[in-house]
Amino acid sequence: MTSLHSKSLALKNVTVTDSFWRTEQELVRTAVIPYQWNALNDNVPGTAPSYCMHNFKAAAAQNKRKDTLGKAFVPPKYTFRGFEALPEDPANPDPDKFYGFVFQDTDFSKWVEAVGYSLAHHPDSELERTADQAIDIVCAAQLDNGYLDAYYILNGMDRAFTNLRDHHELYCLGHLVEGAVAYYQGTGKDKLLKAACRFADYVDERFGRKPGQLRGYPGHEIAEMALVRLYEVTGEQQYLDLAEYFVTERGRQPYIFDIQADENAKRDADANYKPNTDPNRYAYHQANKPVAEQDEAVGHAVRAGYFYSGLAGVARLTDDQDLADAAERLWRNIVDKKLYVTGGIGGTVDGEAFSYNYDLPNDSAYSETCAAISLAFFARRMLELAPKAEYADVMESALYNTTLAGMALDGKSFFYVNPLEVNPYACHKDSRLRHVKPVRQKWFGCACCPPNVARIVESVQEYAYTVAEDGGTLFTHLYMGGVAKAELNGTAVELDVTANLPWYGDGKAVVRLGNDAAGASAQAPARFTLAFRLPGWVGGESAAAAAITATGESESGADSSRVTREIRDGYLYLTGEWRDGDTVTFDFPMPVRMLAANPLVREDAGKVAFVRGPITFCAEEKDNGANLHLMHADTEALLADPSVAKVEEFDFHAGATGIDEQGQGEVEDVTRRMVKLEVPAWREPLPAAVAAAGEGAAEVPAFAPLYTAYAPVKREPVTATLIPYFAWANRGENEMTVWLRG
Repeated sequence: MTSLHSKSLALKNVTVTDSFWRTEQELVRTAVIPYQWNALNDNVPGTAPSYCMHNFKAAAAQNKRKDTLGKAFVPPKYTFRGFEALPEDPANPDPDKFYGFVFQDTDFSKWVEAVGYSLAHHPDSELERTADQAIDIVCAAQLDNGYLDAYYILNGMDRAFTNLRDHHELYCLGHLVEGAVAYYQGTGKDKLLKAACRFADYVDERFGRKPGQLRGYPGHEIAEMALVRLYEVTGEQQYLDLAEYFVTERGRQPYIFDIQADENAKRDADANYKPNTDPNRYAYHQANKPVAEQDEAVGHAVRAGYFYSGLAGVARLTDDQDLADAAERLWRNIVDKKLYVTGGIGGTVDGEAFSYNYDLPNDSAYSETCAAISLAFFARRMLELAPKAEYADVMESALYNTTLAGMALDGKSFFYVNPLEVNPYACHKDSRLRHVKPVRQKWFGCACCPPNVARIVESVQEYAYTVAEDGGTLFTHLYMGGVAKAELNGTAVELDVTANLPWYGDGKAVVRLGNDAAGASAQAPARFTLAFRLPGWVGGESAAAAAITATGESESGADSSRVTREIRDGYLYLTGEWRDGDTVTFDFPMPVRMLAANPLVREDAGKVAFVRGPITFCAEEKDNGANLHLMHADTEALLADPSVAKVEEFDFHAGATGIDEQGQGEVEDVTRRMVKLEVPAWREPLPAAVAAAGEGAAEVPAFAPLYTAYAPVKREPVTATLIPYFAWANRGENEMTVWLRG
């Protein structure tokens, strides 16, 4: 392995002042975190109950009874109540029973993770008090041996770890660790961290290749990447070793999932049980073969993204080239053959999964919000393995597009699924599109996505910078306003950045030098490297590099070229003797790009999509009228003169009433400053009779033949208005499309 490894700056070492991301973080802090706390406590009318805190309270109460009764306490014997258990009387759930999905614990873990990130930069005594009280409840549910999963604590510990494939205990461990680390880093309080360590210690005792240990691994991955993080926070080698074990044991035969399925069938005397002999039966779990043999991203997209993130993290920390090569192969398959132009992954509802190569449907796309977030996780860890601009380009796209589309502009409704084309009529009528919602939902029974959005938005600054492991280079991966603090070659350095992304490509970074490692003033020049990503959306490395200038490059005389430049893997390395107050200025061109998909992507043949900077744009019915499938981009005009695509700054007014009695799709009035595109286009006219039928023509057939003799299409010139994809469906139910016919 090379010495190109780097590590993200600690959360408290990056302050966000960026107008775009600060707005998103304030939305999460003021609206999403309180809303989600109410959801965790089943206090949001019209939504599916979470039962999350109910379960922890029930487990804590059971522990208290056990302590009181001592040997007289009779623990529950396992009874399977389904992958999701619901009360017979929803108005009166049994206070001693577990409800919800087997992974319901993670609603809390992701919420407290977002809280930890928020508190790191915005102290809030009331929020911290609420979180501390919740942590007290969760920790009271933990067993003496460290086990902490409410599902088995309440349903019967005699079956713990006997269904790794389906029952998510290690997934719950992973999210608990992530939440505990974030809360510790944000507040300095370690009660939850200690609980997470105790659970991880127990898992470390139970799992592994030693005699008497269980040769198992998570059914739903995330423990791998979480254990890497726990190792980096605590320095305890056992956590990295456990992560490496989970990564390398996965997919080995005999399959642990088969072994446990056979054992459970015998235990339950299941006469109908038949072993699964499909050779690809565990592709869904990325466990069909050992990771060193994997070369295609398969299965459940979120699980895959989490697993690949853990893989890359383990590869970096263990200097395992085989694992690094596997991570790169899987990355290449995703970005070359399975990535949406919106930064989403996982095209099929069947298994919420990756489909075959180049299968990227638009109206039936799954593209789960969590999957885009998992891709951002993976990209960040690939950057830590080796700084290549492509990783940051993909990470940026996933963050600005599908991730943000997962949350309404008022922070009170969410998308689980992120299609690239929507016809609300079809969504309501076609059962094949049952997973596609034309408006965001207030909450979900399986509510993995809303808290995932909250935690990544509140920690987005962790994705902006890394420091080389040799301590000599600070990498800028994302251009966002704020202050980054790092120690470079023994000198305390601050990079004070202003930036106008995602709407404009200009900004600057001012270098501030503090004291060196010995405490001496470092107002004298200090030698180190600042490496700036050259965004792919500029249109070429040379053009992007030409848009960056540094103070030390432009001086004359004896000080000329005290800062030198070099381009490597999409980064501009500026190396030299930096002075306090030196400035790096950037003004990246941000052309409107008209993209075409690979010809093997059948759904997009003959279509174009518009991207500017990191933002993918879409057309909505609100701006362009119905029947968006009849609107064509005027590609001839755009190719002849790209400047005919106009960029306009405007106030986007969000606000909508709900479409049903639950108020789904309701958005409070919000105004956000953003950019839209005005693009020359043309429409195919509707048959006269259908056009005359007007609104509702789809439901009231007009007299027009279903088929007619072919004739050249008439063109009605129009201007297509395109808005950022993340903003769609904030003005009520209406059609939307990312891809326009050419």
